[in-house]
Amino acid sequence: MYMISIHLEDGKMKATILDLRYKMKEVLKALERNEQVTVLYRGKAKGIIIPAKSDAKIIKVHMHPFFGSSVMSEQKTVLEELDDLRGSRFDDI
Repeated sequence: MYMISIHLEDGKMKATILDLRYKMKEVLKALERNEQVTVLYRGKAKGIIIPAKSDAKIIKVHMHPFFGSSVMSEQKTVLEELDDLRGSRFDDI
């Protein structure tokens, strides 16, 4: 049986090759926390996995630039504007 160990030092995770195989869920959680993961092979560092930068900014629907762009939008709420864009179900057929 192999001994699997994940080490944390200075906010950086160190994981062996076996950790990548059997404990990938924990490695992915560390990457979600924006931690670097150093990959060890026979006790020596072989590489570093760096978390990807997310360029996607989450904005709320009512903050989208579309809303408020028309003249009539001052009188309509976001939901009313979406209902007008989508139309009714009876118009589909």
